[in-house]
Amino acid sequence: MSGHEGHEWWQSAVLYEIYPRSFKDTTGDGVGDLQGIVEKLDYLSDTLGVDAIWICPFYPSPMADFGYDVASYRDVDPMFGDLETFDRLVARAHESGLKVIIDFVPNHTSDQHPWFIESRSSRDNPRREWYVWRDPKPDGSPPNNWLSVFGGSAWELDEHTGQYYLHSFLKEQPDLDWRNPAVKEAMFDNMRFWLDRGVDGFRVDAVLFSMKDPDERVNPPNTEGLQQLHKPLGAYGAQRHVHDQGHPDIHGVFRQMREVLEEYEPPRTSLAELHIFDPKQLAAYYGGDLDELHMPTNFGLLKAPWSAAGIRGAVEGLEAAIPKPGALNWVLGSHDDRRLATRLGEDASRQAAVLLLTLRGSPTLYYGDELGMREAEIPPGRQQDPWGMAEPELGRDGCRTPMQWSADPGAGFTDSPEPWLPVGRDYAERNVEAQLADPDSLLNLYRRLLQLRRGSAALRRGAYRTVGGVPRDCYAFARSESLERVFVAINFSAAPLCFEATGVSGRIAVSTHRGNEGTEVSGSLRLQPHEGVVLV
Repeated sequence: MSGHEGHEWWQSAVLYEIYPRSFKDTTGDGVGDLQGIVEKLDYLSDTLGVDAIWICPFYPSPMADFGYDVASYRDVDPMFGDLETFDRLVARAHESGLKVIIDFVPNHTSDQHPWFIESRSSRDNPRREWYVWRDPKPDGSPPNNWLSVFGGSAWELDEHTGQYYLHSFLKEQPDLDWRNPAVKEAMFDNMRFWLDRGVDGFRVDAVLFSMKDPDERVNPPNTEGLQQLHKPLGAYGAQRHVHDQGHPDIHGVFRQMREVLEEYEPPRTSLAELHIFDPKQLAAYYGGDLDELHMPTNFGLLKAPWSAAGIRGAVEGLEAAIPKPGALNWVLGSHDDRRLATRLGEDASRQAAVLLLTLRGSPTLYYGDELGMREAEIPPGRQQDPWGMAEPELGRDGCRTPMQWSADPGAGFTDSPEPWLPVGRDYAERNVEAQLADPDSLLNLYRRLLQLRRGSAALRRGAYRTVGGVPRDCYAFARSESLERVFVAINFSAAPLCFEATGVSGRIAVSTHRGNEGTEVSGSLRLQPHEGVVLV
């Protein structure tokens, strides 16, 4: 069923990304698990107040890429629990009013998946055509110049059969051939397996890689230095990746995925990982009839300069491009990026909270960002990320450290003396318990914003309008629904700002400077350095 005038739940839901290895350990092995998520559902639904959780992979896996190398799409890795625990998680989340989105990894499997074990067993195995196998060039080199995101060639020679197989990521992650109808149907059935268990949608991982150029043409050099993901990618960035991903045939795959989701009631959603920074190009993946992705993930804010002009430009560009009533998505932190608080600093972390929770659409919060968790420095002997071990500047361990629940040993995450990654050095001061007790904490700012958003039709589903006539270092916008109007202003400078704003009046409901909350405003507004305010 639809919500208000066709408004579906995902169009305004606040999503909370959980990296299950790092959220809560209930077995004492130093690794988070599904039962840990169950035990923290009250924090998510009541204490914090988000609408949905997105759980990163928990499938059986050799963990070459920590679950993104899937060995079985229809089970839970024993380190995380079992299907019974998963079913209990979904049931209790729904009882708490939370939707559940899970990661779906369509482009590749683990090399330990039964499909690939069969595929590599011989050239005439029925599963051979489920993956991308090619003969070497006459000199024995790989079939073309395509690169792995994680470094080196995207082709790995299999000595047993004398052919190369394609892997867009690690060699332990062979690419499926999505041009094979049998692969498509098997993967769609895997989606149905989880939809039948009650999940409310999927975050679809690296999905553009699922459709490559059928002629497998070589990629041209990246002579213009184009940034093709939201962070530099080392050697991978030497090419323009125009043939090894994003072939136009991917639109047909998206329409078929959408058809699978629409087999189910109540409505389910699709949030897909796309690294596209041109708003018009991103908009194309909604489909001409809004029949493809519900929400292409928008990394535009990660790339935009943290300034009034930079953020305003990113927002206005997307607002203008996305077909109405397409659902907007906003991201400022994830399991692949340096921590928000480390990238932007303390003041900007507070501004980011105001921005994410008042823009039109569906924001994605990354676990721990509501505490201002910092990027951790991981000693060489404790590093886990294969990408980081190959190219240290690209390592992702630092943003995946355990959630900091308390000042207890192990940060309240685990009883193990050695969690899978070390906890942040500042956990004794920066944790959930400490911040709940501090009215001025970042966590309590998130809670006030989420409470305001939940009770405001304008913030949940209202129209967006940029407010002009403000100082250069201020970004201001209005949200409105029927007779309700909300005004948001963020001062990006280190100096106070005071300006006339015709028609702006009301009460400061939430401010990054809590002492200003409750102030009545009429006609002019004064902002403290780096302050963000929400007027109602």
